[in-house]
Amino acid sequence: MGKKKELSPVQERYQELQKKHELKKPILKNCLRAFLVGGLICTVGQAITYFYIYYFNFTEQTAGNPTVATLIFISMLLTGFGVYDHIGQYGGAGSAVPVTGFGNSVISAAIEHRTEGFVLGVGGNMFKLAGTVLLFGVFSAFVVALVRTLLSIWGVL
Repeated sequence: MGKKKELSPVQERYQELQKKHELKKPILKNCLRAFLVGGLICTVGQAITYFYIYYFNFTEQTAGNPTVATLIFISMLLTGFGVYDHIGQYGGAGSAVPVTGFGNSVISAAIEHRTEGFVLGVGGNMFKLAGTVLLFGVFSAFVVALVRTLLSIWGVL
């Protein structure tokens, strides 16, 4: 399959020297930071959910959609003001995995390409990264709904 090519003695010595001087990654520290930042984002999301339940008489099921929209909006604002970049550098995957990472990816591309104009710059590039996520989500929902419908028609469900 993937056969490694032979290295010259100079290349082997260079790789040994590189491994010797390579900085060790603080994996445990990065995991802890990601856990704390992701947990903080989820705590804020839970507080927003309680806000919608208490002040707007939503139920726990119906408060989910406005909570997600609010979290995305907050992350977009923080990205626009340059704050979310610092959160992302500190928290790593803890800031990218929650839905706030989606908002950050959309608005970052829009900000990056705004000099090219609203249509070709912002509109054309805004969903480059997030578009695949949206497409996969919509397609997956369609497939699940189709399977559920077929199972209902056949009397399985």
